[in-house]
Amino acid sequence: MRRTTKSFTPVLLHGKFKQTKVKTKIINGSPAPVYKGVETIDCLRTNNTTKQTMKYDYLIVGSGLYGAMFAYKAKQAGKKCLVIDKRKHLGGNVYCEEIEGINVHKYGAHIFHTNNKEVWDFVNSIVPFNRYTNCPVANYKGKLFNLPFNMNTFYQMWGVTTPEEAQQKIDEQKAEAVAALKGREPQNLEEQALTLVGKDVFEKLIKEYTEKQWGRKCKDLPAFIIKRLPVRMVFDNNYFNDKYQGIPIGGYNKLIDGLLEDIECKTDVDFFNSEYHEWRKYADKLVYTGAIDEYFDYTFGKLDWRTVTFKTRIEDTANYQGNAVVNYTSHNEPYTRVIEHKHFEMFGQDVYDNPKTVVSEEYSTEYTEGMEPYYPVNDERNNTIVEKYRELAKQEKNVIFGGRLGLYKYFDMAPIIELVMSKLKNEHDLL
Repeated sequence: MRRTTKSFTPVLLHGKFKQTKVKTKIINGSPAPVYKGVETIDCLRTNNTTKQTMKYDYLIVGSGLYGAMFAYKAKQAGKKCLVIDKRKHLGGNVYCEEIEGINVHKYGAHIFHTNNKEVWDFVNSIVPFNRYTNCPVANYKGKLFNLPFNMNTFYQMWGVTTPEEAQQKIDEQKAEAVAALKGREPQNLEEQALTLVGKDVFEKLIKEYTEKQWGRKCKDLPAFIIKRLPVRMVFDNNYFNDKYQGIPIGGYNKLIDGLLEDIECKTDVDFFNSEYHEWRKYADKLVYTGAIDEYFDYTFGKLDWRTVTFKTRIEDTANYQGNAVVNYTSHNEPYTRVIEHKHFEMFGQDVYDNPKTVVSEEYSTEYTEGMEPYYPVNDERNNTIVEKYRELAKQEKNVIFGGRLGLYKYFDMAPIIELVMSKLKNEHDLL
């Protein structure tokens, strides 16, 4: 496990105290911050070692959805947890920042959706969810198309009005693509997509958008990235097929606050640059949701990621684009999509009751050191490396790896909830 330097900060009991630094207290000759309304552990610093009278059942690294959900379930089982996070806030990538009375999804749009009634009922027991339905729009060189691909899209594309006409048009273009292969299998993403939906849908709604996302030409991307492209022969703009979807009323911070209520949490603490890297002094077990390669000090090399960055601004208008999500599918714009955050939680007249709005341009880019890792790159190299790390992880006693970074796997939110529920339901020894 990676070893670096140490730091010292106090603990807050989440849900009861406001973290507000008010003065500095000298402890054994060293300054330590003291927070108004914060309960601290009985800690003393002596000769570069930390003596602590309290021991936890779990030290949880990362307060994202996996870490927060694990802490909640462990607390229900009567276990004592300490949650630490290297960011200055809790919640991981679902964190919302309030700007102009609008909950801004700071790390990109998050829409909760699931077919699992148990998961849906659970999250609604923490905070009620609203009726938001994800119906993104694609803008290709100024012309708008509904997503996902459905009868509205095909009418906008070709003027067809019946499913039969739409299917005939798609089949004709698919046949052209298959004939061009002359009996061989698709060798790249472009050839694969053309055989699935044909030339028009591919060129206007897939090709340039995908190239912006991956930073590579579609001809240079492997075919397996797109195994299927579902089309709907109905007039239905609902992006998800799940029975349940929505946004927490009041934003995702309400969900995280509910999960972490009365659980001790520390922000602005890097696991590897703090006393907690010697975690066995503080807890019986470790739940680690950071990057798995970093945990093992990059023994087999660094894993690759794709990431996104955002340019967020306030617009002096009540309604900027009329929709929460608009994808920009040509190279004319460098960003992949524009998010107007108020539409996640404000409907009807509520949109206009707030005279301002907040929009974020989203840019897809290669990950470099210091950026936020978002999406695993599941190519042959990375798959080989991560399997080696997973084998090491199995040998780590009393350490649970979880979350997107810890498992090197992309998750929607509902599957994370389901994963923790399943893990703690089936592996009683964890608790």
